[in-house]
Amino acid sequence: MSCSGSQDGSLTFMVRTVWLSMRSAIGEELKDFGLTTSQYATLMMTQKQPGKSVTDIARDVGSTRQAANEMLGGLEKAGLIERRPHPTDRRTHQIYVTDAGRAVYTEAHAAVGRREAELEAGFTPGQRAAVREWLSGIAEACR
Repeated sequence: MSCSGSQDGSLTFMVRTVWLSMRSAIGEELKDFGLTTSQYATLMMTQKQPGKSVTDIARDVGSTRQAANEMLGGLEKAGLIERRPHPTDRRTHQIYVTDAGRAVYTEAHAAVGRREAELEAGFTPGQRAAVREWLSGIAEACR
């Protein structure tokens, strides 16, 4: 899939096309670490906010609770996360990244950073900053 988009196309679908293209490019990098993009995102988010629930993670990665549970099962089996009982809700488990998960994430994050830099290489620093500012603004406007 190409990252190009039509100037007269819907902005929503242009962003979707870019997202799918970037997800594919980043997914290729993550294969070396045995991670999917959702697993990588989960490790990233859970390190920043330890103790997220399965429901929180499902919402954050844009999946169903069942799909998130399956994805977390793979991370847990690999020893990258652990589930701990919630202190006040017996039905809920909290997700924490293990030391092994932090190590894999650190290596994967470096590879993702290198790939993103390659994808952005044709843009000026001002263009990169403008895109990041625009994306943040659109995300905020959609809340």
